[in-house]
Amino acid sequence: MIIADTGFFLAITNPRDKDHARALTVLESLDEGLITTWPVLTETSHLLLNRLGVDALLAFVASESDGAFTLFDLSSAHVRRIEALMRRYRDLPMDLADASLVLLAEERDDGRILSTDRRDFRTYRWKNRRPFRNLLEPLD
Repeated sequence: MIIADTGFFLAITNPRDKDHARALTVLESLDEGLITTWPVLTETSHLLLNRLGVDALLAFVASESDGAFTLFDLSSAHVRRIEALMRRYRDLPMDLADASLVLLAEERDDGRILSTDRRDFRTYRWKNRRPFRNLLEPLD
């Protein structure tokens, strides 16, 4: 499964987003599912409501039930690691949604991600040393 970030969900939902075409092309090329976290679901929902309205929000939330993505269950056992990540990257700063995705990469031992947040996901390391592979960026 490929990790999905808020910016990716916003890009595929909004045809006016500068990353819309690239996000759709990449999504259509995938042969496996998407996975994200509750903090990303919350952040995406908030931004969709404010930018595109309630219909976009409802369609996004319903898409989880339709199998568009899987939600990873964070537990209280993950909070200490999330806090450590947020402290490590405090100068960016790292928010809860991003910390949850770094933790997800660590839990799944897979750093493939779909994110429009190129700066941060070029900087973050999962398992303290492994870089993310952002599938929205062309391979060098």
